[in-house]
Amino acid sequence: MTDAPSRAGLGLAAALAALLAVAGGGAFWYAARQNAAANSGAVADITVSVDAQSCDPGDITVAGGRRSFEIVNNSDRPIEWEILDGVMVVAERENIAPGFRQTLTVQLAPGDYAITCGLLSNPRGSLHVTASDEAAAAASQVTLRKFLGPLSEYRVYLVMQANAAVKTAQALRTAIAAGDLPGAQQAWKAARIPYRHIEPLASRLSDLENAIDPNAAYLAGREADPGFTGYHRLEYGLFGQAGTDGLLPVADRLIADLQDLSTRLKAVDLDPALLTALPGAAAGQLATAHVPAGENLYAGNDLEELQASLDGIGKLAGLLRSVAAGVDPALDDDIGAAQAQVERDLAALKQGGGWPAYDQVPDDARHRLAASLTAFQAVLDRLQPVIGLD
Repeated sequence: MTDAPSRAGLGLAAALAALLAVAGGGAFWYAARQNAAANSGAVADITVSVDAQSCDPGDITVAGGRRSFEIVNNSDRPIEWEILDGVMVVAERENIAPGFRQTLTVQLAPGDYAITCGLLSNPRGSLHVTASDEAAAAASQVTLRKFLGPLSEYRVYLVMQANAAVKTAQALRTAIAAGDLPGAQQAWKAARIPYRHIEPLASRLSDLENAIDPNAAYLAGREADPGFTGYHRLEYGLFGQAGTDGLLPVADRLIADLQDLSTRLKAVDLDPALLTALPGAAAGQLATAHVPAGENLYAGNDLEELQASLDGIGKLAGLLRSVAAGVDPALDDDIGAAQAQVERDLAALKQGGGWPAYDQVPDDARHRLAASLTAFQAVLDRLQPVIGLD
């Protein structure tokens, strides 16, 4: 257990927290400007307005197929909007700043879905997708045989990385139990890497995602909210409050949730449509949410985690390129070129061979990285129509 911090130390921590809040607000504004510009020409099938308590409309019916939704944030908090099939996230948009909007386009199969409406504690809305010729045609184009290799290899990758996430979280718990703050801070950074490798799929399991990796900005009580658990609650304690007191139950809960995640990833239904949607969606999430605003507001190690995320996306993209190469060699080349550009833009941010704190990354560099990730997403999203899934 660590010693109680001095009054001067508490004052410094409070000042740093205030600076982080200001920086975070500026980053959300920056992200909103970029997202609004990116979506300024989009024409959506449905416009959904989200206020402090609900969505309008909260009960939506559309025909199956490729549909677009314009999400307007009429609340005073940044929001995320998700389409859920049970606990699985079908598609989402994060970091929609107050007064701004984003457009989400997604291939929808007939069925009943839930939609989130701002804060995670708000009541959910409903999305009803009816049968259509477009949806039937998309479903009939899926050919499983050519995906058997990538599906099998990706499942092995998921299992290995999920096991690594559990082991690194256990090492983090050991450091917290010993009251070793520097050791726990380093263990926290190490524990995030395997999770970022599998986040493209792990983030689709909404109940576990909301326990393992919730962002305080999306919770009514922010850092004081009972729902603030998982990695970022530990980050807040270790880096924001500079102590280990009270964190052992949080670490225990994280290990249990990661063990649950590992079990569920072994059994998750990996179909070709999901597999081809994951890498582009993950690149888009980085471009619109993580890069502009930052995610680790207390640890500041966003660049290291962005590299881990890119490695995870690259693993999946590489498997899918093996399918696309025989159908459209030009697309294979385009994916490789777009990924290489993201890698260059990210590597250019290193200082002295290491990653600087994210608050040292200027807006123009964030904009370049977000733009290259957006271009990467656009190329990856061509996979579905090219190899017969869309």
